[in-house]
Amino acid sequence: MVAFSGAGLSAESGVPTFRDAETQGFWLNYDPGKLASPEGFAADPELVYTWYNERRRNIAQVQPNAAHRALAARPDIVNITQNIDDLLHRAGAREVIQLHGTLTVDRCDGKCGYEEEVALHDPPAARECPVCGNWLRPAVVWFGEALPMEAWTEAEERCRSCEVMLVVGTAAEVYPAAGLIGLSKSCGARIIVVNPHASQASALADIEFCGKAGEVLPMLLGG
Repeated sequence: MVAFSGAGLSAESGVPTFRDAETQGFWLNYDPGKLASPEGFAADPELVYTWYNERRRNIAQVQPNAAHRALAARPDIVNITQNIDDLLHRAGAREVIQLHGTLTVDRCDGKCGYEEEVALHDPPAARECPVCGNWLRPAVVWFGEALPMEAWTEAEERCRSCEVMLVVGTAAEVYPAAGLIGLSKSCGARIIVVNPHASQASALADIEFCGKAGEVLPMLLGG
């Protein structure tokens, strides 16, 4: 079984979605595309770090919700997520593939391969790579960048071989990640969608539960 999750999974814990007008506050004055793009980072690394560090501190203050815990309680489930937080890990999930990277790591923006773990409650400011002198940056996928090849390859393999895919908390509009739903469907998997509202995934669903993941998944998975 594979669980393919998006921002809605962590939103129930209090993690703002990327364009949440009610919780982004000050950042509504800025274009998210510039705060999450190579061009935006090159133009103003300090501003980009300030934005990401605010997101990191927010994540440090919240806890995994019932949906995270229900998924983590099932070691037979491989979690493939678009989320860049660490809530599935904190809930105890054993296998998590993060397609869009993670906020818990900074990496060199150059080619040297240097990486550094980040404490979400006290993240460092913009700084240079101690190895090559290029900027460090959050280890997340920005607009215009390819997904990490290793994570993508593993995700594709899991989606081709799974018998059931749970689609949780995602509108299934961000590609190429959303294409994994169709891949699993084409390989014979049953698709179970759990979302508060109908989404692009609805057309592929064999079964659809309209409700909050924190309410549906514990009942569905026995957590």
